[in-house]
Amino acid sequence: MTELASDTAMVMAAGLGKRMRPLTAATPKPLVRVAGKPLIDRTLDRLEEAGVAKAVVNTHYLADAIEAHIGPRALPKVEFSDERDHLLETGGGMVKAQAAGQLPDPFFACNADSIWLDGPRNAFADLSTCWDPERMDALLLVVTHARAFNFEGTGDFYMDGAGRLSRKKPGRIAPFIYTGIQLVSHRLLRDAPDGAFSTNVLWDRAIEEGRLFGVAFTGQWYEVGTPEHIRPTEQALTGG
Repeated sequence: MTELASDTAMVMAAGLGKRMRPLTAATPKPLVRVAGKPLIDRTLDRLEEAGVAKAVVNTHYLADAIEAHIGPRALPKVEFSDERDHLLETGGGMVKAQAAGQLPDPFFACNADSIWLDGPRNAFADLSTCWDPERMDALLLVVTHARAFNFEGTGDFYMDGAGRLSRKKPGRIAPFIYTGIQLVSHRLLRDAPDGAFSTNVLWDRAIEEGRLFGVAFTGQWYEVGTPEHIRPTEQALTGG
């Protein structure tokens, strides 16, 4: 079994889930069920299978429901990063949890609403095998369009032969899509903006410095961003 680069993952669960309305009017998106299981349980199950010991889960919208649902979980052990007062977005959320001493260096980060089926190795082992802290500020798990289901966009990144990522050019199609899963060095979070901000701000700096890298995922990834995505995802997962 591959030794993991970190024993901790931050799970992003604080968003408002606006694109998933009306299902999120009274239910936080991480608790929306797909094929009978809440989205966040799927993410936590994958972390448990990979051997990740701790999950730091940030909460804001309908936080009580999320905390009640996953708080008793044994593996991974769940800690919360409370953003009830201020929704900090992805970048601000990581900075807050790091400042509180909840995140080792490096740490995994993943979205609470990601659904994926692993390839020959699990996603966290893939990231760990390719991790090089001397060269990398962050290592993103990316997927080709052929392995991305329900995805209707034009892609996010180009990747060179060394694995370095660069942004999609305007009016073009990029071959790689970000899955919502990454391995992050504390170096990425240095001198971060105050308050709420997107991780994209930090990624752009890392791209300029040649320190944002990617790993091509060998499994299958499902975007579940709207209610319309649920049924085809369920059919793919269950064969029904």
